[in-house]
Amino acid sequence: MNRLTATLLVSCPDRQGLVAKIANFIYANGGNIIHADQHTDFAAGLFLTRIEWQLEGFHLARELIAPAFEAIARPLEAQWQLHFSDTIPRLAIWVSRQEHCLFDLILRQQAKEFAAEIPLIISNHPDLESVAKQFGIDYYYIPVGKDNKAAQEEQQLKLLHQYDIDLIVLAKYMQILSPEFISQFPQAINIHHSFLPAFVGANPYQKAYERGVKIIGATAHYVTSELDAGPIIEQDVVRISHRDEVSDLIRKGKDLERVVLARAVRSHLQHRILIYDNKTVVFE
Repeated sequence: MNRLTATLLVSCPDRQGLVAKIANFIYANGGNIIHADQHTDFAAGLFLTRIEWQLEGFHLARELIAPAFEAIARPLEAQWQLHFSDTIPRLAIWVSRQEHCLFDLILRQQAKEFAAEIPLIISNHPDLESVAKQFGIDYYYIPVGKDNKAAQEEQQLKLLHQYDIDLIVLAKYMQILSPEFISQFPQAINIHHSFLPAFVGANPYQKAYERGVKIIGATAHYVTSELDAGPIIEQDVVRISHRDEVSDLIRKGKDLERVVLARAVRSHLQHRILIYDNKTVVFE
């Protein structure tokens, strides 16, 4: 049985009594805490926490929770977010020609591995429109080049607003988003086919092969204006050997890309991530 819950994500300067102060806000209003985790970055002097509680029996109406907590958060100089479990985010998946991450995300969503709607796929190639039709998802082919990038990004932004999108997932979308686009829609996760910060940019499997590495990896990160340098959410690696050709690296890497991207998207949708100093804390 799914019970409605609320989740608070909080970061603030570290001091004594923070756990008690936040937990007591929930206890004093009749809440039952079901998950709680925290982390202190002593070098940054920062306290970070995720706390989830049942809404059944909670004394405050939903619309009153945020203003009530703000009265506590303001003296703490806290940045915070409040989320409710019955709010279903809407994703736009962006792709180019490779379908493995696209299929994986759709199938996981249909299997209810994470709660989200996927109403929109955007691509700079027409190749994967058949996949969208197979699953009843609207597909927009928007070719992007140097001469039309600004106009095409404007069209992409209009679609994001039209479909009320909460998160972009770049599932092997082989184009760089402009800083102007990111400033208008910063909620985007990318999958990069290397263990960042190694092999930034194009052709990382070829670069890994030429370097003779013994492991390859995949990295899911939030998108920033600096290429492949946003806050890292999830990573994983697999061993390779001198017998592996570039094609073997690509085959093994695709398996990693699927899993790493899915983990990152799930963590985001479950409100388990806090960002600071271009890093993340991911509460498991």
